Amino acid sequence: MSGITPSQTVGPFFHYMLTPREYGYPELVGNSLITPDALGERIRIEGRVYDGDGAPVPDAMLEVWQADASGRYASPADPKAPANAAFKGFGRTPTTKDGDYAFDTIKPGRVLGPDGRPMAPHININLFGRGMLRHVFTRLYFADEASNAEDPILALVADPASRATLIARRKIGATPATYVFDLHLQGAKETVFFEC
Repeated sequence: MSGITPSQTVGPFFHYMLTPREYGYPELVGNSLITPDALGERIRIEGRVYDGDGAPVPDAMLEVWQADASGRYASPADPKAPANAAFKGFGRTPTTKDGDYAFDTIKPGRVLGPDGRPMAPHININLFGRGMLRHVFTRLYFADEASNAEDPILALVADPASRATLIARRKIGATPATYVFDLHLQGAKETVFFEC
């Protein structure tokens, strides 16, 4: 035999089990993080995932994890987290055929960073997709937060243009408050992704 083995993308393998709503089955985790006991400002996060050529990615999956409005994570590792809270701060959604996604949640509060200083409100995002052997990790910060200027993680991104890829902009006049956050996997507008 001669020649080169033809290329083949990897996955996505997650759709049937991790996004069952798309196939008519009930989901355990969805794109609405809001629970009856969730205090704080209700917000919507929406955006689109793009590949390196600027084309929408129709079969990606996003997971988000965030603190509640008081800056508490629903985790045994967070001593401030109330044991009886229904708000878990975790959600998951696939992108649509046009690469769009959305989450309904509450605006998170400030949490302490690795150095003990408070970080700006943010949402952690894991992005999975076809051809990606490992998921990528980033953060969403809010454009209308003055505390972004003192956030230790944002400060690690020295280039202002790169730092801007982590900032969600607020839609004027949208109800509930809606923030737009597009993710670019590669190219000139590539989103900053972190090692985890």
